[in-house]
Amino acid sequence: MGAMTAQVTTPTDWTLAQRGRWAARMRWRSATRGSRVLPDFLILGGQRCGSTSLYDMLCGHPDVMPASHKEPHFFDNNHLRGEEFYRRLFPLRMHVRARERRLGRHVVTGEATTYYLAHPAVPARVRALLPDVRLIAILRDPVDRAYSHYQLSVREGREPLSFEEALAAEPGRLAGEEERLLSDPTYRGVAHRFHSYRSRGRYVEQLRRWWAEYPRDQLLVLRSEDMFAEPRAVYDQLVRFLGLDPDADRRAFAARNQVSYDAMLPETREDLRRSYEGPNRELEQELGREMGWQRPVQD
Repeated sequence: MGAMTAQVTTPTDWTLAQRGRWAARMRWRSATRGSRVLPDFLILGGQRCGSTSLYDMLCGHPDVMPASHKEPHFFDNNHLRGEEFYRRLFPLRMHVRARERRLGRHVVTGEATTYYLAHPAVPARVRALLPDVRLIAILRDPVDRAYSHYQLSVREGREPLSFEEALAAEPGRLAGEEERLLSDPTYRGVAHRFHSYRSRGRYVEQLRRWWAEYPRDQLLVLRSEDMFAEPRAVYDQLVRFLGLDPDADRRAFAARNQVSYDAMLPETREDLRRSYEGPNRELEQELGREMGWQRPVQD
C-alpha cells in the first residue's frame, strides 16, 4: 500500500526557485532577528501523534501568529547557534504589537518540534531560555505510534529491517544514546531519533523530565484520538490553556500527514500492547485520568 492521502510541503520538495526565495526570506529574518519575539508556546510532540494537525489548527486562531516553519529543531539540533538564531523564526515585535492593537487583545506565537518530548537534554535547555513558555504534548496509543514511526523511517529510507526485526534491534541501537545526548551537546543521536519505535511510546518517562523543569499546570497533555474525534473540544481546550479569547469562527479542522500502509501483525501488536501496560498505567496515575489505550487483540 503506502498511498499518501495528505502531505505537508517541505523544503526538500521545492524547486530551485522556491529554495532561492526561502533562502532570501531567511536572510531577511536573520538581519531583523534582534527585533523579533520569542515563542509563547511549544508543541513538544510526540512524533506521529498529530502535532502537525494540532499546530495547523492552532495557527488558525486570529490571535496566533505562526513561526517561519513548524518544526525548527532548535532545542535539539540547533541550540548551540544561540538565541538570536532562534528569534529569526518568529514574528517581528512591531507586527505582534500592531495586531494586538488592532484586535484589542493578547497575541501569541510558537512552534512545534516533535523530538522535543523525547530528547533528554531539551527540557533543561528550554527552561533556561523560556521559563514562562506554555508547553503542549499530544500523545497517541503507543502501539499505533510505534508502527507509524517505523513506516515513516521506511519511507525515508532509514530502515532496512522488518518491523519485528527493528523492534528486536532497538535495545542495541539505542544503547548509550541518552547518556551521550546528555553529555555531548553536539551529538545528534540519529538512532535515538529515528529508530526508537518502542521507547518513544513510554511517554511517562519523557513527561517526568519536563515536570522536573516546569510546574505541571504549564504543560497541557492531550490525546491524539480526542483531537481527531472531537477537534472542536480540543481546540477550545488549547485556546483556554493559552489564555486566548474564544474563536467562534475557527476554520474547519484538517488532518495532516495521513498515510496508508499494511496492517501490523496481530502477535506484534499484542507484544507491544503488553509491553506498554505498565508505562500506560503510570502515565494514567500521573495524569489522574484514563488514556483508553490498553485494548487486548480481539479473536
